[in-house]
Parts: sequence; C-alpha cells; structure tokens
Amino acid sequence: MSKKWYNYFVSVDGSGTDDNAVQASAGASRSAAQSVAEIASSIAAEPKFTTPVSDPSSFDEIYKAAEIPEAPQGYSILKVAHMLESEHIRTLPSDVKKSSVLVALEAAGADIKDVIQDAVRRDRALDTYERVQQRAVDELENRKNKENTDIQAQIDKYLTEQRAKLQANNDEVAREKERFTGWRLKKQQEEKRIADAVGYFVSENPITTGPTQPQVSKTVQRS
Repeated sequence: MSKKWYNYFVSVDGSGTDDNAVQASAGASRSAAQSVAEIASSIAAEPKFTTPVSDPSSFDEIYKAAEIPEAPQGYSILKVAHMLESEHIRTLPSDVKKSSVLVALEAAGADIKDVIQDAVRRDRALDTYERVQQRAVDELENRKNKENTDIQAQIDKYLTEQRAKLQANNDEVAREKERFTGWRLKKQQEEKRIADAVGYFVSENPITTGPTQPQVSKTVQRS
C-alpha cells in the first residue's frame, strides 16, 4: 500500500523505546495535522444554502441545499462511515479497519484528501444550518415574547378595569347602605314622635318604632 495515506492517517505507538522512531512519529503527526488544517482552510467556512430545507430532519436535504459536490469516485465520508460500520470490519481493531478502508480507496482511485474535504463540507453545512435554525428559534422566541408581553398588558388592563368596576359596585352598595341606615334612624325618630303623640289617646299604641321586618313572599300552591 502506498505510503501517501499515512500523510493523513498517522498512528503513534508510545510503547517503542527508539527515540528516532518517536521523533519521526511526532513529526508525522504534525505533518498530518498541518495537512488536515490546509484541507479545512481550502473550504468556505460557511456554505451558502441555495434552496430552502423543507425537512430539517433530513441531512441529505441539508447537504443538497448546501450544494455539496459529489465525492470523486463516489467515496464520500458517509460511504466511508458506512464501510467502517460494515459487519465485516466493524469488530476489527482500529488500525485494521483503517487499513481496510485505505486499501479500498486506493483500489478505487480515490484520494483520502477528497474524503476529508467532503467531511469538512458536510460538517460546515450542518453547523451553518444549525445557526440558521438557532436564529429562527431566537426570532420566534422574540416575537412570541413580545406577543406575550402585549397579551399580559391587555390582561393587566382588563383586570384593572374589572377590579375598578368591582370596587365601584362595592362603593355604591356601601353608600346606599349608609344612606339607608341614616334614613332608617330618622324614620324611627319620626315614628317615635308619632307614637308619642298617639299614645295620649289610645291604650294600645298601634305605631311601630323598630326596624321593619322584610316581607317573606309566599308561594301559592295550586291544587
């Protein structure tokens, strides 16, 4: 297998005692990291979505809206992920799974660099769409919060008005009771005056001087 794959996939074995081997591995790791960073920097940080996404749960639709190009030889990162999940190699050690995928890529004439680029594009498309959805959620929340504030203001205004009506009704009843109590007192005084005058001429005074008992209405039953 060509050594070019190891420019991007490097395994560092910490159990070795050869300083030269350790230094070489560290250098290879830095080289691989630098290569991946260069790949990532060659791709737009935030892809543009050219069509709306009707189903946010469909990642394929998100990728399509972000116009992610077809992977060369058909080896996208999704296909590689599917290969790694295959029942044939998923239980194998990591280095064996990696080697198996790299052999398949080389046999198909695919470049691991293209696979990494595809992975970065998809990741950035998902991140961008996440931000789009977050903005939509934030805008919805702001609108609904404003609506709720307006509704609460209307409720508070209505409650204030209704409480004022309740208070006005209670005040009216209280004033009427106070007026009636004053009138009743004067009425009793007037009745006493009348009773005193009548008392000179009758043995039993027919004049009432106390509060009048309310009349109880009787229901007439028909036979």
